[in-house]
Amino acid sequence: MSQKERFNVMNMVKDLLTPNYIFESSWEVCNKVGGIYTVLSTRANTLYNVFHERLFFIGPDIWKGIDNPLFIECKELHADWKKHALVNEQLSVRLGRWNIPGSPTVILVDFQPFYAQKDAIYAEMWNLYQVDSLHGYGDYDEASMFSYAAGKVVESFYRFNLSPENKVIYQAHEWMTGMGALYLQHAVPEIATIFTTHATSIGRSIAGNNKPLYDFLFAYNGDQMAQELNMQSKHSIEKQTAHAVDCFTTVSEITNRECKQLLQKEADVVLMNGFEDDFVPQGATFTGKRKRARSLLLSVANKLMGTKLDDSTLILGTSGRYEFKNKGIDVFLESLNRLRCDKHLSRNVLAFITVPAWVKEPRQDLKERLLSKKTFDTALEYPFLTHWLHNMEYDNVLGTLSRLGMQNAPEDKVKVIFVPCYLDGHDGIFNKDYYDILLGEDLSIYPSYYEPWGYTPLESVAFKVPTITTDLAGFGLWVNSLTDQNGINDGVEVLHRSDSNYCEVAENIKESILFFSLKDSSEIKNIRKRAANVAEQALWKHFIKYYYSAYDIALSNAAKRLNE
Repeated sequence: MSQKERFNVMNMVKDLLTPNYIFESSWEVCNKVGGIYTVLSTRANTLYNVFHERLFFIGPDIWKGIDNPLFIECKELHADWKKHALVNEQLSVRLGRWNIPGSPTVILVDFQPFYAQKDAIYAEMWNLYQVDSLHGYGDYDEASMFSYAAGKVVESFYRFNLSPENKVIYQAHEWMTGMGALYLQHAVPEIATIFTTHATSIGRSIAGNNKPLYDFLFAYNGDQMAQELNMQSKHSIEKQTAHAVDCFTTVSEITNRECKQLLQKEADVVLMNGFEDDFVPQGATFTGKRKRARSLLLSVANKLMGTKLDDSTLILGTSGRYEFKNKGIDVFLESLNRLRCDKHLSRNVLAFITVPAWVKEPRQDLKERLLSKKTFDTALEYPFLTHWLHNMEYDNVLGTLSRLGMQNAPEDKVKVIFVPCYLDGHDGIFNKDYYDILLGEDLSIYPSYYEPWGYTPLESVAFKVPTITTDLAGFGLWVNSLTDQNGINDGVEVLHRSDSNYCEVAENIKESILFFSLKDSSEIKNIRKRAANVAEQALWKHFIKYYYSAYDIALSNAAKRLNE
């Protein structure tokens, strides 16, 4: 963020209460496991430019004895407090820098010692806030112990370094950090608390259990569904935290509807997820990377399938977590099958599904072909899979391809390749990072059924790849609110999706791909430019103002609590 942009932000929020110190807690601090990591890591630099050393991120210390490339330890950082916390409060922490733009301060918390106090902690949470921990299982204990420990760490830091004159914010992300926010609400009422749910636990569970979420949302009772789906404890901590904190927030209007119905609490502020484009290559660098990415994608496909697809091929892609229905992978495959059978298709289409599954190893036969300079005219066995899986007979993508009869036959104009691994530069086949592959695509498709925000389509347009998404994604809903949007011609096609229009969505995706495939190079160039313009409107410099609104609400409500 430039000095001018920073001035513009501060000018927008000049009449709001702003904190002196901010603490943000998440399981994904220095721990890249999901979309919340993207939220925090891309926003960090925008906040750091304003708060500098008064901004702290708190994460779990789960990398002991293992090198974590995302965390740079600084043993001298707040050394006096760290020693005090260990000696006087038995709190073990490591301080350092998050290895991202801005390099903000990070506190990693060892929460293991708190397991010995688990029953007492749960009893305290019940007595104070009626949090039901009796039905906790799986990751509930682990998340709760981290969350509680994080709250204790912030209390210790506050009492050692700060005073009531300092306006302090504690922002907790997801149910996994709710317990820490509740602890601080009681133990250090001077600290203003914010709770952000990125997806309600019950909403995600309803969708994940193939129950119709949207058509019947008005009829669902969150407490009842929690009992039916064995989610009582996660739902309880999420709901009680939402009601108790000084400011409750979520990430999109579509998720806010869930909050209102399932948590019986509407968000005070919607904190839409922004993005930073500082890692998107520009100019000749972008052109060169795109050319190399396309060459690699076509090479892998041709070596795998024994084909001779050239650069005129329309390259499609989808990616994200392996949530077959929620991410719309099912309807994407259905649309490709319809496209395969459409006589109006005049171009070869190559679609990549880049979704991490239970990967076993990269295919040795494919690796050998990629190392060879020969041209192959016969396909390998399973000519739609780049890496072997442990559970091939039960895999949803492979099973659907088989059911639809999509086997990448030579006569098929539409071919599908499943890349079931993280593209981290070391996968054994592509050996490039995800973003260095993404920019080689012509069009991306993310027809989500359950998507609180949707970073994948936003990342796509940031890399000038037009995208198709749905209005059940927070990002899609936001795009629909923009002026002068004309579907794929402006870089983003937002399809209407509901519980009951699966076939309509599949058909609309097929028609959108067909429509796009007929565009000439000049039209495509303009569409790619407009796609990047959409991404520009979602930069953090535009969305950060909503966080300042949340800070203002939280600080105001905390002050009221203290004066009661």
